[in-house]
Parts: sequence; structure tokens; C-alpha cells
Amino acid sequence: MSRSDQNFENHGKVVPAYHYWMGPMLMLPTLYFFVYGVVIDFSFAGLVSFVFSVGVVFAAFFARVFALGVQDRVIRLEERMRMERLLPEDLKHRIPEVTTEQMIALRFASDEELTGLVFTALSEGISDRKTLKQAIKNWRADNQRI
Repeated sequence: MSRSDQNFENHGKVVPAYHYWMGPMLMLPTLYFFVYGVVIDFSFAGLVSFVFSVGVVFAAFFARVFALGVQDRVIRLEERMRMERLLPEDLKHRIPEVTTEQMIALRFASDEELTGLVFTALSEGISDRKTLKQAIKNWRADNQRI
């Protein structure tokens, strides 16, 4: 997708191998180990297999959560630097008031409309990502998000 093709409707990224395959591939064995190895034909080995498979599910879940957390921190740093460069002096002192949620949404705003959107977000207390993204007129694509 080129930079100009991204917009509010299509900016979400879905990786089919992760979002559609990995979940069932991890959950089905976990369900099997629980039903067969713990409930129907209890054995210590079945219990260990179930506990291990639950651990694998948790590891996969938290790997994704932690990766998104790191990306959010990077976005926050990038947007703080961008705001320092673009905002007028009367708004620069309010940069610490901009929440991570607001920065994640405002990263899609063009340089020209960033000042107005930051002012609106802070003065009206808009912190919902979706609301801020919908207010953006000139979309600035983020093709690096994983």
C-alpha cells in the first residue's frame, strides 16, 4: 500500500497468519489437553501438557501485547519530537498533557493540521483514538506499524 492509499477506513493491519491461524493452532491443542488429558482420562502427563499449552498461549498473547507497548512508546517519542518542531510556542508547553492515546491517533495527522488537532484534543478533552482519527482530513500514512 503506497503512502497516499492509507486512510481511516483501511489503516488497520491484519496479518492472517497471526490473527487467523495462530490463535486456533494454539487453542485447539490446549482444549484437547484439557478435555482429554484432564477431564476424560486424567493423568499427570495430561495435566502437565495442558499447563504447558496454556503457558504457550500466554506467551504468544504477551509477545503481541509487549510488542504493541514498545511501538506505542516509540510513537510517543516520535510524536513528541514532531510536536516540538511543529507546534507554536503557546502550545509547546502543553505537549506533556497530550496522552499516549492522543499521540497514537495524531500520528496520522499531516503537519499542516497537527496544531489544530492538538489544540482541539486538549481543549475539548478528546482522548478517543477513533474520534481523533476521524477528525483528520489529510492522512499521513504509518506503514511501519506491525
